[in-house]
Amino acid sequence: MKISVIGTGYVGLVTGTCLAESGNDVICMDVDKQKIETLNSGNVPIYEPGLEELIKRNVSHGRLTFTTDMSKAVKESTMVFIAVGTPPGEDGSADLKHVITVAREIGTHLNGYKVIINKSTVPVGTGDKVSTAVASKTDHPFDVVSNPEFLKEGAAIDDFMKPDRVVVGASSQKAATLMQELYAPFVRTGKPVLIMDIGSAEMTKYAANALLATKISFINEMAKVCASLGADIDNVRRGMGYDRRIGFEFLFPGVGYGGSCFPKDVKALIQIAREHDVDAKILKSVESVNERQKALLADMVIRHFQQRGSQRGGTSGKSLTGKTIAVWGLSFKPRTDDMREAPSTVIINNLLRAGAMVKAHDPVAMAEAKKIFKNRITFTENEYEALTGAHALAVVTEWNEFRMPDFQKIKALMKLPVIFDGRNVYNQEDLRKMGFTYYGIGRK
Repeated sequence: MKISVIGTGYVGLVTGTCLAESGNDVICMDVDKQKIETLNSGNVPIYEPGLEELIKRNVSHGRLTFTTDMSKAVKESTMVFIAVGTPPGEDGSADLKHVITVAREIGTHLNGYKVIINKSTVPVGTGDKVSTAVASKTDHPFDVVSNPEFLKEGAAIDDFMKPDRVVVGASSQKAATLMQELYAPFVRTGKPVLIMDIGSAEMTKYAANALLATKISFINEMAKVCASLGADIDNVRRGMGYDRRIGFEFLFPGVGYGGSCFPKDVKALIQIAREHDVDAKILKSVESVNERQKALLADMVIRHFQQRGSQRGGTSGKSLTGKTIAVWGLSFKPRTDDMREAPSTVIINNLLRAGAMVKAHDPVAMAEAKKIFKNRITFTENEYEALTGAHALAVVTEWNEFRMPDFQKIKALMKLPVIFDGRNVYNQEDLRKMGFTYYGIGRK
């Protein structure tokens, strides 16, 4: 098939590349000239495992091209994906200005029947708005389809190539059939292509992300209860997770969720409900718990040193003045360089406000983190360099590189052997036997 993808952000680039990998001719279009120049020079502006190799292979075979020419992208395609950003407005609602602008431009360049596919996360009713925008610029026939993405950063290639399901909202049988043909190579193992009305497809993405966010906030709430009762959330989590109705996925306590999807989509769904006179109480609580959780690790560090100071006769001024805190992990999750809504930003800013000096390392997110923190913290070449002279280590992102470190080396490098494990990745009993002071999330 001849396909164009408008928008070469995370979703657009993964979508276009994976569709090219299945044999389609794909044009990825973006108004950002620098981004297109980067892609045409063989470089990839985002980090996603396996993506760079796929892009290079499909470019070399002529199946994948990049352009800033909207007319070329639309006219040379039968199926046009809209994959532009829907940033949150001040009230949390999804801002559709980029989607509607692109829809009008697609309409301007229409030269025959096209299927126009919303890949962006959009509220119910957006399909109608896109249809109106396209129709205002053309007399050519077209269909609008909703095809929400369910890509996990760090595992996006597998998620696209081996989907649990493909959701398609279509009001036309012709469009639905074309979408089934497009996705047939990806569902050969029997996974379903779910054809439904456009509104239901639009809502499915929000509902799925809201439920996953709820699981995260729920286990974090239980961790808080466990900590107050002297129970261990890791034992509780395992006791829950083996129940097939619950499962283990997204049932890990930590420092809260971040990224481009969960925070934005929960806020948007709360606002969507509000606009229709529904008080989304559970989702409000999910958001509230998550905001509290992001501050938890810094609060634990501050409390530890306040108690230590009071035992030595009291402290004055900021509680972490003169203390160096090492931070392992900056991206909101492993296997990505995405710093959007990352808990590390809240944790580090709170540590800095308390007077601490921060030395941080992340395997891939350093460049993005430097845009945020600039020279307010020290970035190190490796995780051990961050520990030199540190009074505590805060583990924020559970990269594989951090799971089995040399604890004797850690102890030798640090001024004080104190670990704040924001992801519960270490065995607390082993660390305490080695002489570490250990704090986990909701652990005994």
